[in-house]
Amino acid sequence: MSSAKLFAFASPSGGGKTSIIKPLLKKHPEFEFSVSATTRGMRPGEVNGKDYFFLSKQEFEDLIASGGFVEHEFFFDNHYGTLKREVDRSLAAGHSMVFDVDVKGALSIRNMYPKESVLIFIAPPSLEVLEQRLRNRKTEDDQKIQKRLQRAAMEMETGKQFDAKVVNDALEEAIAEVNSIITKHITS
Repeated sequence: MSSAKLFAFASPSGGGKTSIIKPLLKKHPEFEFSVSATTRGMRPGEVNGKDYFFLSKQEFEDLIASGGFVEHEFFFDNHYGTLKREVDRSLAAGHSMVFDVDVKGALSIRNMYPKESVLIFIAPPSLEVLEQRLRNRKTEDDQKIQKRLQRAAMEMETGKQFDAKVVNDALEEAIAEVNSIITKHITS
């Protein structure tokens, strides 16, 4: 029996999830990163199967109808989702997989793979710190930031259902804490 795990990371936008996942993937090169499928157009420099699996709207809808997704969402006029065949392939090969998803996506992974999934919620130290991080990005207007902060409250509440919660106050400490959680699960 494979000891492969599905490590699903979720956090509010600005929580630091990507900043934690990238060094962990370097530390654990044997892990696969889950590549999402999308209906949005390919941007210059993107590679199909590496950045995303680029699908037509019809292909995506056919996969939804046939149960081909572990989880899927509709954001900003495009579909995004995790292909079940990719997760099954990784598990069959005995490889652990890392997911960068929202809280609902993480719960969907747990529902489909209850024994293999480990849900890790990356929390900001406070909503005030989160707001400052979002403002420091200088990528969104005030209205979008307020919308993200409202969503963050729901995400933090849902995050209470996760297996582990790591507060990302000091990045290096958060990375070490997540690494210790991962190590515990792959050696147990």
